[in-house]
Amino acid sequence: MKEKLNEIKEKALRDISAADDLKTLESLRVEYLGKKGELTQILRGMGQLSEEERPAAGKIANEVREAIEDAIKVKKETLEEEALLQKLATQSIDITLNQHKIPRGHHHPLYKVIAELTEVFTSMGFTVAEGPEIEWVKYNFDNLNVPLDHPARDESDTFYIENDILLRTQTSPVQVRTMLNSKPPIKIISPGKVYRRDEIDATHSPLFHQLEGLIIDKGITMADLKGTLDYIAKRLYGEKTQTIFRPHQFYFTEPSAEMDATCFLCEGKGCRVCKGTGYIEILGCGMVHPNVLRACNIDPEIYSGFAFGMGLDRMTMLKYDIGDLRLMFGNDTEFLKQF
Repeated sequence: MKEKLNEIKEKALRDISAADDLKTLESLRVEYLGKKGELTQILRGMGQLSEEERPAAGKIANEVREAIEDAIKVKKETLEEEALLQKLATQSIDITLNQHKIPRGHHHPLYKVIAELTEVFTSMGFTVAEGPEIEWVKYNFDNLNVPLDHPARDESDTFYIENDILLRTQTSPVQVRTMLNSKPPIKIISPGKVYRRDEIDATHSPLFHQLEGLIIDKGITMADLKGTLDYIAKRLYGEKTQTIFRPHQFYFTEPSAEMDATCFLCEGKGCRVCKGTGYIEILGCGMVHPNVLRACNIDPEIYSGFAFGMGLDRMTMLKYDIGDLRLMFGNDTEFLKQF
């Protein structure tokens, strides 16, 4: 049997060496190592050997199998490399051909404004805080000193999921959560989506965006509020920008105000954007109401602060001279590619 095994080995190695393609090599593998191959047939006959002859014959048979398998592996790698080199030599790509250009996307104008504002505020030491869009009534209304009979609590104004769960109507709940979970000093902005039951038209949508800010610390005054927001307006619209604060009423701030800034288009001369006034309304603001501080476990005798909020959709429309809010959410590529 030893002589027969050596004959098979030598013949197999010659045939493998002479193989000139992968198909021939695979046929040789089956011929020698397959279930009906020559080597397999001999191994099946080892049962006829004596117990003394069987170990030596098994050892030789294993050596022969390993030699054939190694030879096939080496030959296969050689043939695959030759096939690749031949393919590279016969095929080529004409890099001078015009390629089909895939249009590149870019940021939505709304999110370009959000990114610009975020950069301005973070450069002033604010951090960005986020919160859920599905919110508890206590965070959206109760802790913000909003009366139970306020119209904003009605189902005609707010999307309720359950009696005490709603889609947030403002990003102020993020401020509440921050005050409940952090100790002063606090200095945050909270940009994000908000929801109200508004009819869809050129200036209203049930989904829109806000950016609110909050500062809580010892000794914060209305002067800090005015100075901070005036600086922000100048960063956004230029050093010549002037601001005006008008008294207003918000339940979560006292005193409260709305801030107007010099129209960025006409620089205060009067135009269609500012309706001839020279100013445009930018945001609402005020000193945080003591009731809000108490509801968030902050002592108003020790700490004070101010809050402000701006409509990002309106700011985007003003910045890019967009006349219809619906264009912001229509995904019209002909419109969006302008930006």
